Amino acid sequence: MQPGLPPLNWLRAFEAAARHLSFTGAAAELNMTQSAVSQQIKSLEGHLGQPLFYRRPRTLELTTTGLIYLPVVREAFRTLRRGTRALLGPESNVLQVQSNITFAIYWLAPRIGRFHERHPDIRLNIRTELWEPRDMAEGADVEIRYSLNPAPHLNARLLRKDHYYPVAAPDYAVTLDTLAEQPLFDCSNLMCNWPSWAEEQSLFWPNPHITYCTTYSVSMAIAAGGSGVALAHDTIAAGLIQQGKLVPPFDLRVAMEEAYYILLSAQAQDMPAAHAFVDWLEEEMHLFETELEHLRP
Repeated sequence: MQPGLPPLNWLRAFEAAARHLSFTGAAAELNMTQSAVSQQIKSLEGHLGQPLFYRRPRTLELTTTGLIYLPVVREAFRTLRRGTRALLGPESNVLQVQSNITFAIYWLAPRIGRFHERHPDIRLNIRTELWEPRDMAEGADVEIRYSLNPAPHLNARLLRKDHYYPVAAPDYAVTLDTLAEQPLFDCSNLMCNWPSWAEEQSLFWPNPHITYCTTYSVSMAIAAGGSGVALAHDTIAAGLIQQGKLVPPFDLRVAMEEAYYILLSAQAQDMPAAHAFVDWLEEEMHLFETELEHLRP
């Protein structure tokens, strides 16, 4: 007797873990615990009677079975999405947006009301993730990505390239001479980091202790709480600076290597709602640059 189809949540866990090559990354995307993702994949492997991953010390690796099964699962999800869109109709104004989590909190959220005022007929589903997918985010119509140059096949449009600099609470006492002695905080795995900033300033940098956070949201919150100095950039820090929660203690800014990009999925190319959202993003970013001119000394 042939086994029945595995549950959809097992397949979703497998697809996400294969994309991230990490149970932790899949768990963050699916709003589950790492152990729950691991258990669902074990259940799927038991159902199939074959392993899908090699569990390495720091990462996952797809087995031959996993490599064969992954495109099958992905195509099944694509078929489901296409069928759902067809059922909703070609004029559906529900837009799936994926964004870098810190960008969504500190830049997008304060402005999203203006989009709804202009386009009350468009409904947004906004999803945030900590880990950048390798390709266009699965299920997203529009993705806002903070990255080095995305792969050419993604057809990315530059939204903003910023400058980065230290920030601290308004009453936090720090000078360039004492900076390396302070508790320092940063977002992990980025080109724009403390050593690169210090090098641009020709500072003596004796390899100080730096606490790395998974997201700028955490490191900036620590700095705003008065516990040290964090690196940030205008797009995510300007609002907190304007509110008086953070200040740049030095007028020393460095051009970022990473930038913000807009990605449109293949199906979104013909969606008026997607183009309306992208046009609005670019217009808001232009207004944001004008706001920054008034904030800078």
